[in-house]
Amino acid sequence: MSFQFIDAQSKIESFLTPSDTLNLKRQNTVIITEVALASVTLVGLNQIWYADYPKSKFHFINDNAEWLQMDKVGHMYSAYHLGRFGAEMMEWSGADSKKKLVYGAGLGFAFLTAVEVLDGYSAEWGASSGDIIANATGTALYVSQELLWKEQRITPKFSFHTTQYANQRPDKLGTSLNEQILKDYNGQTYWLSVNLHSFAKETQIPKWLNVAFGYGADGMLTGNLQNDNLVSSQNPERFRQFYLSFDVNLTKIETKSHFLKTVFSIFNTIKIPAPTLEYSANKGLKGHLFYF
Repeated sequence: MSFQFIDAQSKIESFLTPSDTLNLKRQNTVIITEVALASVTLVGLNQIWYADYPKSKFHFINDNAEWLQMDKVGHMYSAYHLGRFGAEMMEWSGADSKKKLVYGAGLGFAFLTAVEVLDGYSAEWGASSGDIIANATGTALYVSQELLWKEQRITPKFSFHTTQYANQRPDKLGTSLNEQILKDYNGQTYWLSVNLHSFAKETQIPKWLNVAFGYGADGMLTGNLQNDNLVSSQNPERFRQFYLSFDVNLTKIETKSHFLKTVFSIFNTIKIPAPTLEYSANKGLKGHLFYF
């Protein structure tokens, strides 16, 4: 049994090890898998999310003032990491840096732009120029660092905590935890996590140590204040929150295991709980022993 387990581990390691040269079989597998997953996801979204709402001619809406721009930061985060995963999959196939950036990093922008097209044909929503700009910003953040430093020194991350507002508007902010993570912007925090050692390689700063700058918002029951007042007579004041915290860059933890490297890459999307300073115009400066 132990030999079978070791053999299985060896096969997983071999599979996850990036190719030194272009492996056409792997590259084709990556491209076909990405196209298939994107297509199935878009068809599913169209059936599950949009099918119950009336269609319209393609149109744009201006929602840039809604949710204190939390949704726009979320678009940037999603585009960055979809692009990063696409680029890392191309790197796994042995593709050169040009293909890695064009076909890999462009994945997030292309997929999220397709979602905007679906929004544009829905009478309930509409394509958003702000969303498209945020998508492009997330892609540019990844590509520019690869071109400038050949590494990712600044990584968008995400954290979430439940709030009281979801109970007030479960239809809008979610009923289950999974829905609330996606819909309750009051509980979301987006971070730019900066790797200190990358900017000071001659120092003794641990390679995995990051400092993170976070942005969040609170007191929102709907997209804008006017609608908040319509749905609740006791609506709390909405305000922005800014954070400063420590973080860990999991991809900088040294290991020879490609399985662990893959796991670290996936979970490097999430900000770890850590001592945090919070500032808002509403509450001033506040400290958290652990904030998530």
